Amino acid sequence: MTLTLQQQIQQFYDTSSGLWEQIWGEHMHHGYYGASGQERKDRRQAQIDLIEELLKWADVQQASQILDVGCGIGGSSLYLSEKFNAHTTGITLSPVQANRAAERAKAAGLSDRTQFLVADAQQPPFPDNSFDFVWSLESGEHMPDKQKFVQECYRVLKPGGKFLMVTWCHRPTGNQPLTPDEQKHLQDIYRVYCLPYVISLPQYETIARETGFQNLQTADWSAAVAPFWDIVIDSAFTPQAIVGLLLSGWTTIQAAFSLGLMKRGYERGLVRFGLLQATKP
Repeated sequence: MTLTLQQQIQQFYDTSSGLWEQIWGEHMHHGYYGASGQERKDRRQAQIDLIEELLKWADVQQASQILDVGCGIGGSSLYLSEKFNAHTTGITLSPVQANRAAERAKAAGLSDRTQFLVADAQQPPFPDNSFDFVWSLESGEHMPDKQKFVQECYRVLKPGGKFLMVTWCHRPTGNQPLTPDEQKHLQDIYRVYCLPYVISLPQYETIARETGFQNLQTADWSAAVAPFWDIVIDSAFTPQAIVGLLLSGWTTIQAAFSLGLMKRGYERGLVRFGLLQATKP
């Protein structure tokens, strides 16, 4: 029986999240290495720096009710909840991630200000106008319907609230369509990381504008985060990581051996790290 995309994503993160936490810690996203990618720093600090630089870029200075779409094991959720003294709700397709995030919240003394749910971001179980800040850090690439995803983020956001999305994209195609070789490269990435497809940042901007978002701003931070993949590759083949890979199963092993796909995607300018921020009128 063929698994649905949702089941594939769930299984991917159910089996790989524990190993990632063991090797890398709680933040399951890129690191920030300076605007040009030249800064050398501790890998976990680079991930925290990415959060701080994103908040600065989007001018997010306060929030009280936050939704973390694709929350992983709660890295961003707990960080944002503590930083803003806010209540944060995280959603993920992975029960393993949701349970681990709740455990980590309890250990951090943040259980009263956080909750973690197994939920589909394209059908989030929240009323309209529930949150004043919707944060999506590297989850949009998993969404099979990008328009529905953006529309739901808009729906649950309060008027005047801010939406900040960071997602994997492919290069803009306004002047030149993707070549067959580029399409094959992307298909290989999709297969390994359980992605339906990715789109370009200008396409996301169009969707957000048509959805009703205002004060849109976008940026491409590919150069700032590209060194992340070299560091992940180095860390994947330490004795500790190899033992963990063998225990976590074929899907995780395949992903580890395919890390070079992302590295090469950045090098050739095909894979892009896209940012979009906007407000709901």
